[in-house]
Amino acid sequence: HRKYSWVNVMSRCHAGCAEVDSLTEAVAGEGFLLGCISCKRREEVSARATVDWHFKPQQEEDFRHIFHYDHPAAAVLHEDFSDRLEWQGTLNGDVQIGAVYIQNVTFNDTGTYRCTFHRTLFLPLQLENVVVEKEVELTVVAVANRELTAVISEIVMYVLIVVLQLWLIVVMVHCYRKIWDEHEAREARRALKAQGLLLGSKENCDGVQAE
Repeated sequence: HRKYSWVNVMSRCHAGCAEVDSLTEAVAGEGFLLGCISCKRREEVSARATVDWHFKPQQEEDFRHIFHYDHPAAAVLHEDFSDRLEWQGTLNGDVQIGAVYIQNVTFNDTGTYRCTFHRTLFLPLQLENVVVEKEVELTVVAVANRELTAVISEIVMYVLIVVLQLWLIVVMVHCYRKIWDEHEAREARRALKAQGLLLGSKENCDGVQAE
């Protein structure tokens, strides 16, 4: 499966930073990208940010610190995610994309993930510290569920195919009946013409005999 990168997506976006919600359903045994984007209010202001990820397993009360990024260093902080988390966010100190990639997802990864930006804005007169938190409710399934829109689109496609086939049959039947009616009319005209010729010949014969 191809790894999805927020960095690649954002680098192709000429309109600037755009906050997009993370996907929320992962498939066991596959990789999954936990998305987290926090855009600066003013793009022209220089800044530096660190990102922390915390995880609260399903049916537990407390979050556990699992990942920390302070450019250029990335650190996995919990043994359950050892060798399974990879930074997929901004590759400089002014972090706006804080995505991490989970390798080999398990059912134990189901739960709530909290992404926290600690950002320092270098304003002309002073520094401003900003904290932004976002949460992702992740569900792990055995098989990927199909998107409802994809299912609806497929149903509509099949319905259209059936309707078009029925319409084609109706058109073919109509054309066949029209051709057959024209054939019958042509044969009837020929029969009338032949009958008229036959009657004319008979009248000529009767006239000759009378003379």
